[in-house]
Formats: sequence, C-alpha cells, structure tokens
Amino acid sequence: MKIREILSSKSQVIYSASPTESLGEAVNTLVKNNCGALVVMEGERMVGIVSERDVLRACAELKEPLQTTVSSRMTSDLVTATPDDDVEKVMRLLTHHRIRHLPIMETDRLVGVISIGDIVKVQHEALSNENRFLKQYIQG
Repeated sequence: MKIREILSSKSQVIYSASPTESLGEAVNTLVKNNCGALVVMEGERMVGIVSERDVLRACAELKEPLQTTVSSRMTSDLVTATPDDDVEKVMRLLTHHRIRHLPIMETDRLVGVISIGDIVKVQHEALSNENRFLKQYIQG
C-alpha cells in the first residue's frame, strides 16, 4: 500500500506552528487539536517539526520552557517521505529514526503528515483481513 492511499482517507488539515511563536502557544495548538506534533512553517516553507517529546525535553531542561520559541526546540533536520512510498518503507523510517510523525512531501510541497498510529492502523487492518480470508479458506 502507498502512503497516498492513507492520506486520501485522512483529514486534509495539517496543524502547524510558526518558528517565532512560544512553545506555550504550540502546546495549546497540540492540545486543542489532539495531535502529537506540529509542522513548523515559515510562510509556505516547512522548516521543522515540534512534537510532544520536544515539549517534554524543554520542560526537563529549561526554567520557563513555555516561554521559549518553537524554533529553539523544533527538529529542523527533517526525515520525510513521499506519497508514492510504500507503508513498509515509512515504517522502517519511523522505526530507524525513532520518530512518531513523518511529513509527506511532493515536489517540495508539504501534502500531509503520517503518524505511527496511521501505519499501525493500516497494518492491523491488512493482517485482520488476511487472517479472516485464511480462516474462510481453511473452513471452506
């Protein structure tokens, strides 16, 4: 299965933050939208990603973590995938880099974000279907 298929079944909304906003504002956006990461955008250009894990690290390391800027805590060395990548490749990327959110790019344009939860859901559905068909085959 291609990532494009997963994106087509997800909401097209991509939650984002500005590099100059405070980490506190980013936390409010994460909580309000019940998401685990925000893409950091400078105009139309993606410059990073800030996740729950980044917020927790800031809380552990700084006296006033929510006052600091998103740009000071975001990951700017991004790992990305394309809509035409296979689910297996994306799973390997997420696992290898120990990340939970992956921006999906198409010709230098952000088209979506895939989470580890999205991948687990697709894999679970595929295995459940295969299991059901094999049981039907054995029984029938």
